[in-house]
Amino acid sequence: MKQIAANYSVAWIHQIAEIPKAAWEPLAQPLTTPFFEWDWLHDLESSGSATSKAGWTPCHLTVWRDRSLVAAAPLYLKSHSYGEFVFDHQFADLAYRLGIEYYPKLLGMSPFTPAEGYRFLMAPNEDEEALIELMLAEIDRFCDRNNISGCHFLYVDPTWIHRLQRHGCTPWLHHSYIWSNHNFRSFDDYLKFFNANQRRNIKRERKAMSKAGLQLKALAGDEIPHALFPLMYRFYENTCDKFGWWGSKYLTKRFFEQLYHNYRHRVLFIAAYGEDDDDRHPVGMSFCLTKGDRLYGRYWGSRGDIDCLHFNVCYYSPIEWAIDRGISQFDPGAGGRHKKRRGFPATPNTSLHRFYNQRLSKILVPYLQEVNEIEQQEIEAVNADLPFAQQSG
Repeated sequence: MKQIAANYSVAWIHQIAEIPKAAWEPLAQPLTTPFFEWDWLHDLESSGSATSKAGWTPCHLTVWRDRSLVAAAPLYLKSHSYGEFVFDHQFADLAYRLGIEYYPKLLGMSPFTPAEGYRFLMAPNEDEEALIELMLAEIDRFCDRNNISGCHFLYVDPTWIHRLQRHGCTPWLHHSYIWSNHNFRSFDDYLKFFNANQRRNIKRERKAMSKAGLQLKALAGDEIPHALFPLMYRFYENTCDKFGWWGSKYLTKRFFEQLYHNYRHRVLFIAAYGEDDDDRHPVGMSFCLTKGDRLYGRYWGSRGDIDCLHFNVCYYSPIEWAIDRGISQFDPGAGGRHKKRRGFPATPNTSLHRFYNQRLSKILVPYLQEVNEIEQQEIEAVNADLPFAQQSG
């Protein structure tokens, strides 16, 4: 550890297993997102999914008072830009043409997880503004000492954006597709939000399950048979393989298997069963996580191509489950071609960037300001064309 203030010392940690779970969890549990809890990050690292070999070198910044952890920043040194879903390859290309080493870069996010909520983790009753300033100064020193081109915080908690802008971080606007619960009492209530044509389309897609002889079951936590976790890996693997190089297959089988033992309390599977299938052998399945009033879709797969199965296990059944439990928001994951027609408006999300090379900074900071204006126009254009009977505010 290095003393950096009268009350604080810092340590850079190269695997989360070095930090006691009992010290980390009081900082992570208050967050709305589940993706910075100790078990989730530990599974990513210990399963071989987020490791130096995969291009994700854990490099977590921690702040301590005596022996108590009071703040932490989940961070990774990246040797590429894959698995982020914020596409900065044009930044790397510009750096190459300028003769600047873009990699490694320092990255703040939950690996392979394009879900909003990144921020520094803080213990209650700490001076958050002072800790942010202290941690950013330490990140700056680390990057300068190690000749790192930039530090990038992705899918930032919206309440945190303006604070970091005041400390010199440059915002980059993107969008996701997020479902919001407008006090729906039932799935039929949700359907009333759509125009008549799209209501008929959704009803037709829902009926396709019974026509195919399939029954959908929502299984959460201890309801999930152990065998479904390795099966989910096979479904995930098959789905990724269909897209070849662009398949985004980053997680290992061990990651899915470990979830059963230490994280199934956050897991929701939507499983599709034929008449002859037992509980351990669905024909298809989606994998979601839930925490508080939030639901997050992650992956899905099936044994074969079944008409409308994707829409049902990834969108309609999770929405029905969310309505029944008073979930306020459902983030179904990356991509949007299918989502915007099924009740998921374009919703802004923001990444924040610190460029340490002056030439990169002079070019990219004004460039991002222009990009943000264009992105805002794109969000408005998408939402002006949604198939709603009335706009969702």
